Amino acid sequence: MYTQAIDIPQGKDEPKRGPRSLTEVEYEAEFDAKVARGDFIEPKDWMPDAYRKTLVRQISQHAHSEIVGMLPEGNWITRAPTLKRKSILLAKVQDEGGHGLYLYAAAETLGASRDDLVEALHSGKAKYSSIFNYPTLTWADIGVIGWLVDGAAIMNQIPLTRCSYGPYARAMIRICKEESFHQRQGFDLLLTMMQGSAEQRAMVQDATNRWWWPSLMMFGPHDKDSPHSGDSMKWGIKRISNDDLRQKFVDATVPQARVLGVTLPDPLLKFNEATGHWDFGPIDWSEFWNVVNGHGPCAKDRLAARVKAWEDGAWVREAAVAYAEKQARRERRAA
Repeated sequence: MYTQAIDIPQGKDEPKRGPRSLTEVEYEAEFDAKVARGDFIEPKDWMPDAYRKTLVRQISQHAHSEIVGMLPEGNWITRAPTLKRKSILLAKVQDEGGHGLYLYAAAETLGASRDDLVEALHSGKAKYSSIFNYPTLTWADIGVIGWLVDGAAIMNQIPLTRCSYGPYARAMIRICKEESFHQRQGFDLLLTMMQGSAEQRAMVQDATNRWWWPSLMMFGPHDKDSPHSGDSMKWGIKRISNDDLRQKFVDATVPQARVLGVTLPDPLLKFNEATGHWDFGPIDWSEFWNVVNGHGPCAKDRLAARVKAWEDGAWVREAAVAYAEKQARRERRAA
């Protein structure tokens, strides 16, 4: 869902490469030609090590974000105001779990171990989207997450359906369709609240004020500060730059805010007749980096919740392994 982590430096620099063999040069030329033609790279195709590592980092962090992203909304399931809203939220949280499953499976096609990926998340080594380290204080936050956070996610993800790596691109088709439902669900929730009491309208405005700037941060740093963007664009993993995606999001969201009747918390927000786009104020990147580096308001709670869920579910995984081994023994005896 949330892929800004591809642009965040992580770990040590890649070791310098030695001389390449003639065979490797030929394979790399074939790889470059496939990318240039817009063909998919498939799991059994030759690919540069850096390409593989970049994909594992991005896909796994995307998967982590889907799983951690269940937490801010999950604790509102029992407090939803109506049965309809409860059913919608249940379906959405279930979708997020499914997205994580698709993405972990896509990472495994690159030779990554799911256990290793999960361990990296639980140890704090792997990143996930910084947006999920903010609290959901009121029911209006659930609507704003759908409208702004999932809206930003869709803007990020639609280009990924044309990612050069086949399994990732194909997984994103279904994910984008479901995220579109999430965005519409959030907007509908807010529209209903804005037609309610003055207290409900104030609640929506407050949630919008708190989530607007973190939503803009979801697209990652400015392109000039994005260490992996160059290679990702060259390899066809990334199709549109961070700043261009952010601008598209702002341009799409301003009219939606007018329909809702909420004010976006940016006094510098103004339509630029010359460019045809909405100009917006500077982003507080110090907050972004602080949250990315594990110092967000809910960072410790989110990670602790995921670790606890993993530990509490150990018996299920052990039972599944035992059952699979039992079935394998039966098949061997039958053979």
